[in-house]
Amino acid sequence: MNIQISDALREKAGQLPLAPGVYLYRDGAGRVIYVGKAKILRHRVRSYFLEDKLGDAKTGSLIAEARDVEYILVDNEKEALALENNLIKQHKPRFNVLLRDDKTYPYVKLTGERYPRVYVTRRLRKDGSTYFGPYFPGNLAHRLVHFIHRHFLVPSCKVDLTRYHPKPCLQYHIHRCQGPCVEGLTTDEAYSRAVKEVRLFLEGRHTDLARELKRRMADAAANERYEEAGGIRDLLSTVEEIEQRQKVAAASGEDVDIFSCYAEPPLIAVNLFHLRNGQIVDRREFFWEDQPEFSEPEFFSSLLLQIYLDQQYVPAGIHVPVDFEDRETLEELLTEKRGRKVEINTPQRGQKKAFLNLAQTNAKHSFDARFRVLKPSMVAIQTALQDALNLPEPPRRIECFDISHIQGTDKVASMVVWEDGRMKKSDYRKFIIRTVEGNDDFASMREVVTRRYARVLEEEQTMPGLILIDGGLGQLHAAAGALESIGVINQPLASIAKREEIIYVLGQEHEPCVLDRFSPLLHLIQSIRDEAHRFAVTFHRTRRNAVRLVSELDQIPGVGEKTRTRLLKEMGSSDRVRQASEEELAALVGKAVARKVKAFYARASGLS
Repeated sequence: MNIQISDALREKAGQLPLAPGVYLYRDGAGRVIYVGKAKILRHRVRSYFLEDKLGDAKTGSLIAEARDVEYILVDNEKEALALENNLIKQHKPRFNVLLRDDKTYPYVKLTGERYPRVYVTRRLRKDGSTYFGPYFPGNLAHRLVHFIHRHFLVPSCKVDLTRYHPKPCLQYHIHRCQGPCVEGLTTDEAYSRAVKEVRLFLEGRHTDLARELKRRMADAAANERYEEAGGIRDLLSTVEEIEQRQKVAAASGEDVDIFSCYAEPPLIAVNLFHLRNGQIVDRREFFWEDQPEFSEPEFFSSLLLQIYLDQQYVPAGIHVPVDFEDRETLEELLTEKRGRKVEINTPQRGQKKAFLNLAQTNAKHSFDARFRVLKPSMVAIQTALQDALNLPEPPRRIECFDISHIQGTDKVASMVVWEDGRMKKSDYRKFIIRTVEGNDDFASMREVVTRRYARVLEEEQTMPGLILIDGGLGQLHAAAGALESIGVINQPLASIAKREEIIYVLGQEHEPCVLDRFSPLLHLIQSIRDEAHRFAVTFHRTRRNAVRLVSELDQIPGVGEKTRTRLLKEMGSSDRVRQASEEELAALVGKAVARKVKAFYARASGLS
């Protein structure tokens, strides 16, 4: 490869300090195209200009595009690792290995409001809230929040608690909330006590929580509030059982993360297994499509750096298939972060090697499923949907809505249904918008969602696992407002924006879900959305043609209502009536009426 190297770039590399730091290559437009770290900056950067390094395709392409190199000095290699990670995330250089799947495991968030609430979230923010976790597997966080709803009556609702409301929502009536939204249903003291107990529960201080519950139970019994005492007794029994389970689990094994990969450059699939207390509790997948020159040691060095430096929890052990240059430095950095020893190993035998082989087998399967387009099972799809959209449980049924009109006229809506892996056409529904004037899609969505789920509640049907809206944030919030108006809270609700194909989940709008173009989940959600759009457009077109047909036939002298109805039923559109021969019309409505219809259209066309 004949690489043209700038003399100025080569000279600048020779003048770099003999000290640790981070270097940044920039192209002719000033964009950062690569970020690296070095124990000795001058030696590392000058090595890029050696003949054997330039023969490497990736290095050769990098140096061919580079026009400048900058550096930042640090005190040691650990600082260089941390700074490199920050700069990679900031600039996203195209020659670096980029961790595009930034999915994290969920936390339980206890807000700092006057009446705190609990939520499941995947992002930590400096907003005055307290975060607990992360939780493995992902649905554990949802189970904990559900437990808190049932036993402590602290909700996850979206109701504005800065003011009082005239009546409580459904969650109060089914005993999942104390009702702080309505004046007089609870007191500040009672709610604060519940929040205190939730905090003890989430902090794992079960002994302190049990002591508090025993005190409350004794007080309730002494004052002859026996039903309340019985409820506290049941909660106390559950808390003590959880405490015993955790003691057994803590003594049974260690916390380890196990990595493996399968690569056919430029395509790469990585599997990460989480072992907690000696047992596999979850598996995570990563994919790359842009790694033509794949070096496994360099790849894992960059991957581990990006995963663990920004993650709150670091396990005691990390197993990888290959050793890499910065392993010891990264071990020291993660040990400081964790506060206890962290080891990065490449197991060669025994059970640890068996786990590594298991991860390797799964990485190959993940590669095939993503890049060879194998069809995943229905259960796998549902579980993946739950994980990607942070839902409380796998959605067996999805109901999707779309609005259709032309400049605000003939407004209609559709609802299509996906259930257990297939479209369920028998449950499709059509809606004619009744109350909205003009071109207001948000108001139309509110009307349709209100009508649909008010009927579901009235008929005591089951709500779907997910309601999907065709649209962006405005449509999502319109649907959420409609559900809240009929007392439906905590219903999984999402929308998919048409152009960007970004999925917004209610309550997580600040962290939208962006699935890559190969994702079977994205293809599924797109297909459901497209089916809702097709169904809405077809209904709109049929209705518009019917209205147009009736209005035209109304103008024909001697054509009555029964005749119009028959033509509408048989022909279906004004174009069909206009194009029909006199003989075809006569077969339906008789020769006299057929002559009148043909004469009318002839005059309308200026042919008479």
